Amino acid sequence: MPGPDSPIGVFDSGVGGLAVLAEVASLLPGEDILYYADSAWFPYGDRPVEEVRARAEAVSRALMALGAKIIIVACNTATSAAIAHLRATLDLPFVGMEPALKPAAERTATGKVALLVTRATAKGEKLAALIDRHGAEVSVRVVAAPGLAERVEGGDLRGETTRALVRGYVGPAVAAGVDAIALGCTHYAFLRGVIEEEAGAGIDVLEPSAAVARQAARVLDERGLRNPRTAGGAVRYLTSGDSGAFAAIRDRLRDAGARVPEGASMPQGTAT
Repeated sequence: MPGPDSPIGVFDSGVGGLAVLAEVASLLPGEDILYYADSAWFPYGDRPVEEVRARAEAVSRALMALGAKIIIVACNTATSAAIAHLRATLDLPFVGMEPALKPAAERTATGKVALLVTRATAKGEKLAALIDRHGAEVSVRVVAAPGLAERVEGGDLRGETTRALVRGYVGPAVAAGVDAIALGCTHYAFLRGVIEEEAGAGIDVLEPSAAVARQAARVLDERGLRNPRTAGGAVRYLTSGDSGAFAAIRDRLRDAGARVPEGASMPQGTAT
């Protein structure tokens, strides 16, 4: 059975969850972490719910086979499609993602907020429930943003094509009076700077990675699973895609100024 010295598992369809990984590694520096990029199936955002659910279970089982004591579903689409299924099916604690709508609703002065999400998340029941729970007192504009995750996967965080996409999604929302934007895809965390620039002064852009790391720490403490070390944790990377390409995109993201922990690459992932 997993114990305090077992690793934390984190997965996403690609590199978006690296933003969550960075927060977890910073908050819990004594923990070993396994990061699984399901790159062979990227992007989840355009896939049917059933397919995303099946991939989430397969990747979770692969992480469990490697000894994971908790799994962070560092993907809004996979959380929406699969986290209830994972919790019901697998005997392990799971922490998922959701857009930071609650703090956005608390901060807005205009009473208008936007959720920037993938198409799959936009259509999901979990997002609808989130809006019912935290958006009742404000006007919520859901903005599906296809193409942005792909720009991040390509390592283009500030290029003109990326900026033009962001402008096309954010501009109409700001023109409509939105003054808070909650990011609903982990990939979008890497575009936060461009989103803030295109949104303009006075617009709050909120991203939940740090909150997810804090929740993971709470779950570990509640279950007596936190590693007692205060430093020395190692990160290991694996992917269902090409491990060389995955290492290269991590380097490109670092070169672009993103916080991406250093770590060793493991043999290609075996989730099937």
